[in-house]
Amino acid sequence: MQHSHEAAGSIDPTLDLFEEIEKLKSERNAIILAHYYQEPDLQDIADFVGDSLALAQRATTCPDKDVILFLGVHFMAETAKILCPDKIVVLPDLEAGCSLAESCPADKLAAWRKDHPDHVVITYINSSAATKAESDWICTSSNAKKVVAAIPSDRPILFAPDRNLGSWLSKELGRDMDCWPGTCVVHETFSERKILALKAQNPDAELIAHPECEAAVLRHADFVGSTSKLLARVCESSAPAFIVATESGILHQMRKSAPDKRLLEAPVEDGDGTCGCQECPYMKLNTLEKAYLALRDLEPQIEVSEELRWRALVPLERMMALS
Repeated sequence: MQHSHEAAGSIDPTLDLFEEIEKLKSERNAIILAHYYQEPDLQDIADFVGDSLALAQRATTCPDKDVILFLGVHFMAETAKILCPDKIVVLPDLEAGCSLAESCPADKLAAWRKDHPDHVVITYINSSAATKAESDWICTSSNAKKVVAAIPSDRPILFAPDRNLGSWLSKELGRDMDCWPGTCVVHETFSERKILALKAQNPDAELIAHPECEAAVLRHADFVGSTSKLLARVCESSAPAFIVATESGILHQMRKSAPDKRLLEAPVEDGDGTCGCQECPYMKLNTLEKAYLALRDLEPQIEVSEELRWRALVPLERMMALS
């Protein structure tokens, strides 16, 4: 340990953190990867911004780098470590977890699997390394249709941990699946009633939604897709306005990519639109100050035991080969 990991408040206030992070990046021979749901400042310091699939792929294409500063949540940084064991992977805040990952502990998934020995287990990437290790396949919302379609039609499927994504896939592909009862704290809060009212006030707006949303919201959507597909939709569609039903961090890239489009955050059930309920509380634990400290101290580091890494790598590599 080179420095005690001090509180963000004790960083010299005269430092230009953007400049310092650039300097440290070069000193550490680091690459900075950020998810679309991070704060705008964190997206802006990243070398690459993407969704879970693109970030996993990008992690494997920087062999010349020694360090990955991962601006996202724990399971994403862990995935990078599984795919790049020789690199130091740092996450600004180890408490940056995920409600979906927490809903499906490895021992519970293993027990469910044991009760269904003839089933293929597909696990959403929003899961811990230990849970991935109990799976046959990993998927992201970008490639979930492709992964499910790759399973022979006579093989039954257990899908974990997102029941909303699972039931949307079942409907889209006409494929019965047993779904784990997990949900995302952000995507389950959107209000069907308030969204319909907003649509009525903005008849020129498309409703675009992430498949982690509840079925009641998805049935009204003009377009359903992963974070990267929602971004592409805003750029490609001729609609002048969009009601966006996913974590509000994506709006930063949408505004940069399509400055002429009007973007409205989908409203949530409790609140007046100012409660920040469209924000993932875990994603927002990362800050510019914590990112600076993580790069300076190379802490906190993500560690995965070699035995667990190998087991989690098998279903991940199946997914990567398909993508």
